[in-house]
Amino acid sequence: MVSLSTEVETQSLKKLSLKSVTRARELFSPVHGQFPPLDPESKRIRLCHKIQVAFGGVEPASKPTCRADHNSEKTAPSNALALPGPEGSKELRKGTTEKALVVGPTLPSRDLNNTGNPGKSTAILPASGSFSERNLSTAALMERMPSRWPRPEWHAPWKNYRVIQGHLGWVRSVAFDPSNEWFCTGSADRTIKIWDVATGVLKLTLTGHIGQVRGLAVSNRHTYMFSAGDDKQVKCWDLEQNKVIRSYHGHLHGVYCLALHPTLDVILTGGRDSVCRDPQVITGSHDSTIKFWDLRFGKSMLDITNHKKTVRAMALHPKENAFVSASADNIKKFSLPKGEFCHNMLSLQRDTINAVAVNEDGVMATGGDKGGLWFWDWKSGHNFQQAETIVQPGSLESEAGIYAACYDRTGSRLVTCEADKTIKMWKEDENATPETHPLNFKPPKEIRRF
Repeated sequence: MVSLSTEVETQSLKKLSLKSVTRARELFSPVHGQFPPLDPESKRIRLCHKIQVAFGGVEPASKPTCRADHNSEKTAPSNALALPGPEGSKELRKGTTEKALVVGPTLPSRDLNNTGNPGKSTAILPASGSFSERNLSTAALMERMPSRWPRPEWHAPWKNYRVIQGHLGWVRSVAFDPSNEWFCTGSADRTIKIWDVATGVLKLTLTGHIGQVRGLAVSNRHTYMFSAGDDKQVKCWDLEQNKVIRSYHGHLHGVYCLALHPTLDVILTGGRDSVCRDPQVITGSHDSTIKFWDLRFGKSMLDITNHKKTVRAMALHPKENAFVSASADNIKKFSLPKGEFCHNMLSLQRDTINAVAVNEDGVMATGGDKGGLWFWDWKSGHNFQQAETIVQPGSLESEAGIYAACYDRTGSRLVTCEADKTIKMWKEDENATPETHPLNFKPPKEIRRF
């Protein structure tokens, strides 16, 4: 009996396919000793298919017209493809290789019979030219989109013109008087000092907090000033009597920020207990989110999660319905009232940003905990100046941080509160011109959508 358990030799797919091809050639080939010659028609179809796939959007050039000239010669027909080009581009030079295709950008066509779009034309270049002429990428066929990024306005650089000393601790907050005659600062020495804007002279010192003063706000409607501190208290000061007339309680931890409603008699405070009291505001938090709150219902209306790190500073534009938020990952601009993301700032300030301020001229200033004070163009997000604060004698190099920044009512002076216990005032350089400080701006190649 014959055994049926004979093992079949396994063969690779490549070997089987070659064996199949060999059998087909032996069966159907008229000449078994050599391969059949290439079919020119098949070659032509294959080449036309490749050209169609690579340059499907290119229109065939019209036939060249012969000049009414006695010395005119017949030009050889060419199967080259090109988009409509300028005058004279339809006439090929003598000696060009047939079916050669070299594409390059040209000027808009002035031919009346040309149906191509202006500004998007390409022309045929001789294939027998130099290598640099032929070595053009197919990106020349793509539509060149102009940059839609707004060009920044020129701003004069800012310089430090005054240093004010008087506090015995870190200066954490600042606010300006509506009349622009004085400004107040709060410090870790638990005092509030009032300074003259024009001269920088100390006018008054207020005491009452038992913790460092983190937030200050001066009312536009009444002669009141509000302060918030690490002692969990929010105090209302009567500027006519220079004393506390009311204290607000409710926070379970230190109060870090303070703001006043522009039209209502409402005070807004935010603290470390993750609570914002009486809000109809926008808040940034350590959970890297930005929340829109509704005063009527006392709940959040919108959560913005574009940031990936803690949002430590925010600023509202004095004229536009837009605001910026600063975090360690980037500075982002949002529109109001829906909170739509606009764009990121074009440079990354590799620093923990503690303060942001914007004036009506579109100059935004950001201060970090390493002493960096950067100035930006609001419209485009271009960083046109990077300044560094100088630590005062007797202070450590690590005490160069900027904790607060605020423009005066005119926007022509900037006040920064720093960790070296000083207050610095900045203004624009009067001698700067666009020629001495040119605008070095390059639009971004890629625009982030988040």
